[in-house]
Amino acid sequence: MGDAAIQDRAAGAIMGAFIGEALGLGPHWYYDLEELRRDYGDWITTYTDPRPGRYHEDLKAGQLSQPGFILKLMLRSLVERGGYDEADFCRRMDEELFPLLDGTPVNGPGGYTSQSIREAWRRRVQQKLPWGQTGGHADTTEAIERTLALAVRYASQPHELATAISNNARLTQTDDIVLSMTVAYGAVLSLLVQGHKLDKNLSGKLMDLVKTGQLPFHAVTYADLQPPRPGDPDPPRAGRFASPDALLTPSSVSTAVADPGIPIEPAWKVSLIYGMPCAIYHQLPAAYYLAARFPRDFELAVLHAVNGGGQNQARAILTGALAGAQTGLSAIPRRFLDGLEEGETLVQLALDLAAQVSTPAGP
Repeated sequence: MGDAAIQDRAAGAIMGAFIGEALGLGPHWYYDLEELRRDYGDWITTYTDPRPGRYHEDLKAGQLSQPGFILKLMLRSLVERGGYDEADFCRRMDEELFPLLDGTPVNGPGGYTSQSIREAWRRRVQQKLPWGQTGGHADTTEAIERTLALAVRYASQPHELATAISNNARLTQTDDIVLSMTVAYGAVLSLLVQGHKLDKNLSGKLMDLVKTGQLPFHAVTYADLQPPRPGDPDPPRAGRFASPDALLTPSSVSTAVADPGIPIEPAWKVSLIYGMPCAIYHQLPAAYYLAARFPRDFELAVLHAVNGGGQNQARAILTGALAGAQTGLSAIPRRFLDGLEEGETLVQLALDLAAQVSTPAGP
């Protein structure tokens, strides 16, 4: 695989996340789909203004809300430091984000601050706790929404990827299940950046990384998930996370995509199958499904994510990164890039990070 192709996919993953974030801005958090269709029509195709009285009402179509703000912080840190520098990232959070917050939900960049960031703000600003004692128990996807940049940066270095994502996610979320699913998503994204397919074989490739100690998951089963034999010792593959199940979900979902006996039509209804709420266990299967269903069509993948309602912004961020990693930046429709506020700046950040992917880690 040539560096140019990998870098195109790496930049596609980053821009896919930004595009998904901005597409979800207007129709964010409609759990009543009739209300969503009444406000935005039968099919959302582009960036839209938030309606008065709803989330992000002070923003305009094509702008980013808080997840995009934090992802930009992460990208600038990675690009300027040449790799993940936790002290630098934390400094940026202290200096560039936290002064804009007051601990309430409807506040801060984008007009809304998520639970995990509010909890980190309270521990860091009000309680004066050091970073490392700032994580809470939110079961949502905010950590993925920024650490997907780490997955891209360390796409060819699974051990470094898992370490960086786990450490950064723990700054705001400490639940082991959430952390394991966050690292698993990053591992999936990294394989897509490398050029692997989101198919029935992907989880096997992830499990191979577990068995060689490169991903920190415990695995008690053997090849092809065969059970251990009587008398076998506990395999020497114990890892940071108790179960590798988060690594198995992508191939299970992609197998369902390929099975004609499991139709989900139209594809946006995957949000009804896996659930519309914010929790990570609702969001990830839906994102994997849409990315596997539309591996060569970025537009369809991300628009079905947005049109599914509920926490569609997170779903579109996660789907957009996976879809962009599969198609590459070069295959993302130009209108999505042109419609983003500061689109040229964001593309340059994505390209700068992509240029680091095949280079050794930084500090």
